[in-house]
Amino acid sequence: MHKVFKLTLYYLFMASLEKEIVKEKKKVAKFFKNKTNVWMTVSVVLAIVVIVMLLVLVSGSMSKTKAANTLVSYLNEKTGGGVALIAVSSMGSIYEVNVSYQGQEIPVYITKDGKYFLAGAEEIISAGDNSITGQAVDTPANVPKSDKPVTELFIWSYCPYGVTALSPFAEVAKLLGDSAEFKVVLYYDGHGPFETQENKIQACIQKYDKARYWDYAISFVNNIYPKCSASRTEDCDKTEAVALMKTLGIDSTKIMSCVSTEGDSLIAQDAARAQQLGVTGSPSFVIGDVIVNTGRDAESYKTAVCNAFNNAPDSCSEVLSSTSGTTSGAC
Repeated sequence: MHKVFKLTLYYLFMASLEKEIVKEKKKVAKFFKNKTNVWMTVSVVLAIVVIVMLLVLVSGSMSKTKAANTLVSYLNEKTGGGVALIAVSSMGSIYEVNVSYQGQEIPVYITKDGKYFLAGAEEIISAGDNSITGQAVDTPANVPKSDKPVTELFIWSYCPYGVTALSPFAEVAKLLGDSAEFKVVLYYDGHGPFETQENKIQACIQKYDKARYWDYAISFVNNIYPKCSASRTEDCDKTEAVALMKTLGIDSTKIMSCVSTEGDSLIAQDAARAQQLGVTGSPSFVIGDVIVNTGRDAESYKTAVCNAFNNAPDSCSEVLSSTSGTTSGAC
């Protein structure tokens, strides 16, 4: 459904863009009609373009709240309703607008003048820049081999891209956890207090009940995230997390005590770890202190980890799912 929704947005965007192109062609044709001095005309056109661009830069931007509400109203008109605003943030010349639709959080984008929307956006960075959000500095072939590889997944707990990477990473950890070290690093909380709280909960479970954490992580993706990413409240996150911990046999009293007394320290350590490695995007996949670019599915993660062993265990021969919730994008 997420893919169908985004495809619908794409076609709507292309249709609106095509209409604008036709309008501009008509304006240009009318302007040139009956002009005898073509070069003079070109000069006038260029002058007008420069003036218009300056005016747009100075006064053409909507506030992010107005732009977000404009986009949500437009999407509801086109989809028949059900689209709700979650959050909006500035990204250069566009706004990123997170909306909920049929139980999913979906990022869409609108230009700051409120005229165009985009179903997707990805940062363009030069090949020589190694501080790339959600991209790799090294390939899996450059990862150092060891007897027990140390593997980390850097995410924000409520980042939609990080969430889709968490479940397959947890699947690999359950398979190879006796042979390699796995950790989820909750290094940032850009969505607010409810995400800060969940970051602390997951950090504490990893400290005090690592064996059960991977089942918690998978259930969080399937059950807590869809519900609490929509409500965006600490109460929702805490209530659902405690209920899930009790279901899995995790000592929720001990974990929530850790959240209160150790949570700040644990997520500060995670933030420092991300800064140490130059991680800036959720999700980022790291093996042996090397940021690795690979598919965001269980089989791809497993293959990358198994290639990092001096002698791969027999469990590496097991084939896992190659289905990924998302192949690109990052918070």
